[in-house]
Amino acid sequence: MRVGYQGEPGSYSYLVADHLVEEAERIGFPSFVAAFNALADKEVDRLVLPIENSTTGSVLPVLDRLVEAEASIVAEHLIEVRHALLGLPDASLEEIKTVRSHPVALGQAEDLLLERGWAAVPTHDTAGAVREVAEMQDRAQAALAPPDSGRAHGLEVLMSEVIDRHHNTTRFVMLAPGGPSIDPDDDKTSIVFETSHTAGALALALTELGLRGANLTRIESRPAAEKWNYRFFVDLVHPVGEAGLGQVIEPQPATMTNLHVLGSYRAAE
Repeated sequence: MRVGYQGEPGSYSYLVADHLVEEAERIGFPSFVAAFNALADKEVDRLVLPIENSTTGSVLPVLDRLVEAEASIVAEHLIEVRHALLGLPDASLEEIKTVRSHPVALGQAEDLLLERGWAAVPTHDTAGAVREVAEMQDRAQAALAPPDSGRAHGLEVLMSEVIDRHHNTTRFVMLAPGGPSIDPDDDKTSIVFETSHTAGALALALTELGLRGANLTRIESRPAAEKWNYRFFVDLVHPVGEAGLGQVIEPQPATMTNLHVLGSYRAAE
């Protein structure tokens, strides 16, 4: 089994890929686009990507590409993210001037970085930032990354718990090629749909889903293909299996258009 992820060895995505598919060959890609293309081109069998964070919200480059991808969500995983500040072994906090990391990770510690007066420099990946700091050999440079990711590059933890909110958690999803399917114990489904520009259309659609027994755990609007039209991404917790999902979305609520199931899976604890 070949599992793709965005980033480098030691990143959060790398760790989640190992958790979801044990003893798999993990293959990192420099961008979300490259990762999606690798799944489409059958370079990997599964793809693990972050989709939202409890501090900074949705990972929009992933969310937007889910609609067009010829793949479906088959699993989700939650990981508590506790960034560490990693620097050269002889560096001190007083010497740090610049912190490098993925933009999402930097956003999760924005207040603390501002308080300390550290300049934030975005990189393509948390583990990649660790590698860059090690290569630069500059005591003023540090990386915001998983605590253990510095070992392979000779960096040390200069500060732990570098986050603005203690509940900081990232939700990851695993994608498989092909259309959606549902196992007998699946109790969560991600869908996307549009509505007409009429009064109450969205409210009616969401109310109908709730009346049919769905617990709507996330709602996100994103631009659709046409100007000033919007897609609505919704995560539903519902009765298990195909019958449980069918109870919620069949027949399609009258005010919905272009309903697309992104995948069904077991809700993460």
